[in-house]
Formats: sequence, structure tokens, C-alpha cells
Amino acid sequence: MTKAGLVSGTRMAGSLTAGLFQSSQKRAEARSAALSREAKYLVEELGKLKGSVVKIGQIMALYGEHFLPVEVTEALHTLEEKTAALDWSIMRGLLYEQLGSERFQELDVCETSIGTASLGQVHRAIVKSSGEEICLKIQYPGVSEAIDADLDSVAQILRLANVVSRGPAFDEWLEEVRVMMHREVDYGLEAKTTQRFNDLLKEDHRYVVPSVYSRYSTSKVLATSYEEGVHVASELAQGLSQQERNALGQAFLELFLNELFVWHEMQTDPNFGNYRVRIDKSKSPQLVLLDFGAVQRYDESFIKPVCDMIQSSYHNDLKGVIQAGIALDFMHEDWPDDVLETFGKVCMAVLEPLARTDSPAVCKADHCDESGAYLWAESDLPTRIAKTAARSAVSRYFKIPPKEFVFLNRKLVGVYTFISVIGAQFDGEPHLRRFLYIKP
Repeated sequence: MTKAGLVSGTRMAGSLTAGLFQSSQKRAEARSAALSREAKYLVEELGKLKGSVVKIGQIMALYGEHFLPVEVTEALHTLEEKTAALDWSIMRGLLYEQLGSERFQELDVCETSIGTASLGQVHRAIVKSSGEEICLKIQYPGVSEAIDADLDSVAQILRLANVVSRGPAFDEWLEEVRVMMHREVDYGLEAKTTQRFNDLLKEDHRYVVPSVYSRYSTSKVLATSYEEGVHVASELAQGLSQQERNALGQAFLELFLNELFVWHEMQTDPNFGNYRVRIDKSKSPQLVLLDFGAVQRYDESFIKPVCDMIQSSYHNDLKGVIQAGIALDFMHEDWPDDVLETFGKVCMAVLEPLARTDSPAVCKADHCDESGAYLWAESDLPTRIAKTAARSAVSRYFKIPPKEFVFLNRKLVGVYTFISVIGAQFDGEPHLRRFLYIKP
């Protein structure tokens, strides 16, 4: 990894030196091309490694837009988990070691994995005494012990290659990635979180959360009920009626609003692999919620200004939006008034699907059908927001937001994307209104 970083850094320096006598535009184009080339090279090198390196790269791709050059995040998005399943003889030994002879003998475990990743793999099993079907998420040996060294290595390769700006903001973000990675491999914590969400949602039949089998769970093994479901983009999910798809989209939005306004605890990984759609002809389709390893808990010092910003946006209170942005420390009170106002309007526009139809801050009606239902899949909201920000002075003043807001923003994008992919058509405003004045 060190060699790759040095090779890439030397080539970057050579590319930049060669462009010293070019125009500023030509230099910018040359730098972007060099960054893209070296980022792809680095990702190829990272992809050859095992352990947590791939997972670290994927997290950086997902949450690194404010900390890494766009060329680097684009390259990291191509980093795929190509981990081949470990042979059953190895996994059997790990499982036997974790469960012991008595508990191991109580299970009939399928030798073929139903899912592999960089941190572990999943096997189905039957509890012999009851016939219950469960999932065993088994962590690869040595993964948790290697996280710190792997993260330090990935950070070092990026620094050696001169593709990141050094500074406290980047270092703080790296530490948050470190915390996330340690949570990902803490199966004891994930078991408690899974059970907590199961308790929170067990009375709401729109959702299915796996039950935890504590008898077969350890620090390296997580045992849960096996829950059937199909991918949101599958032909079966896409073939549901418009009414059914609307209900799934509304359920997904309300899950997010509960996480934000009520529970202050959020599954921040928007990967569609964490969600499934259960289709049963005898009842309405349900959302199956999987993998609670990336749940973040927020305290009131962060939640309150976020909720204040949303409330102010709903009521077209631009001053309130700006004050909340300042409280969250990604706007600054000494910015020019026109920059603050533009930034505030951009923040308000993000909530377009949830805004009132008479809101002057957004053109929501242009993206609704005759009945007032918002056409999520047909909206070009992300493009419009990006263009507005790029055309204004906001980009010159914009600060790196607090790390908590980075994860919250990524989750919101994931919610909008899920609703768009399922093809839902509904007005989000009544759903938001229900949560607006729940005290954080």
C-alpha cells in the first residue's frame, strides 16, 4: 500500500509540475484528469486486499463527498466486494469455536453461504428442536483486530498519493469512520440494536424486523430469524400496484421521520441491501429491515437545530433556517446576507417533497400530478439543487458540515432514492406535519 501511494504521489506531482505554464483552466483540467487516473489506480490496489479495507473504502465513497475530491469518491464507488466465500470447513470451525459443542449440535447449518462480504458471511440454519429457520452472520477471523491498522493504511495511501487535503476536518472524519467500522463488527451491540428496533416496530405491521436468537449469538456470531423478501428494484416489487408501492414509500418515509423526530436513532447506511420487500398475497406488502450495524444515536444538541431547521423550512421562515444552520455550524453568521439567504433557500429546497404546496421557496406543484401527489421518480430535485448551489456564491463559503449532518444527509438521499425506485407517488407534507412538533 505504501508503494502504491508513493508511486501515485510521484506521478501526481509530475503531472502538476508539467502544467505549471498552462492556463488556469488547463491546469484545473489536468489536475482533475490526473486525480481521476491515480484514484482509479489506488482503488485497484485496495481491491486486491482483504479484511476491512474494502469496507473502509466503501464507507469513504458513501460519506466522503465533503472530505475527498470528487474524482476519488467516484473511483471508490467502483470498489466492489469480490470476497469469495470461505470454505465451509473453515466457517464450521469458527462457528464451533464460538458456540461450543452443545449449541452447535442443536443446529442444522447449510454449508453454502447465502451472502458474503468483506467482514463476514451468512449461513442459513434450522433449530432442530423447533424447526425454526434462522440466519447466522459469522465474522471472519481477525477482522475486528485489523480495523485500526487497515484504516490507518488507507488514510496513509491517500495522503502519500496527495489526493486528499490534510487538516483537522479530514482527521476528525477519519475518526468517525473508525468508530463506524468498530460498530460494524460489534455483533453484541448490533444484536441489542436489532432487538430494540424489533420492539419499537413490532406493533406496526408495515415493517418486519428480525428477532434475535441470543442463545446462538456471540461477539462474532449474530443469530436472527430468517426473513423472506425481494429487492426493491426486482420485477416482483416493481410489479406491485401503484397503491401498494405508494404505501411502501410512505412507510419508508415515516420510518425515517420516526428515527429523526422520535427515536433520535437512525440506520445511516442507505444501501438497498439492508432493505427488502415482503410480498404475500394474503396481506399488504411489508418492508423487511435488515442489518442494524450502522445505527447512529444523536443527542439533543444536534437533533434540536435539525428539527428547528425543518420546522422553519416548513413555515417558509428563512431566518429560522439560517439560524439553525449557524447552530449546526455549517453556516456562519459573518457570511454576507445574500450568501446566507441563498444557502438557506437551498436547504429549504431539499425538503421539496415534504413542503406545503403554497411554499414560495420551492416549485413543488410542478412535480405533482393533478391530485397533488408528488412524482418522486420524475423529479429532478438533486440536479436542480446542485445547479443552484453551483451558480451562487455558496460554494465559495460552504464549510464542511459536522460529521453527524453528513450521515443524516446521506440517509435522506437514501430515503428519497428508495421512494423513487419503488415508483411511489404521494404528497409527503401530511407525513411530515404529523412529526413537526414532537419535542426532541
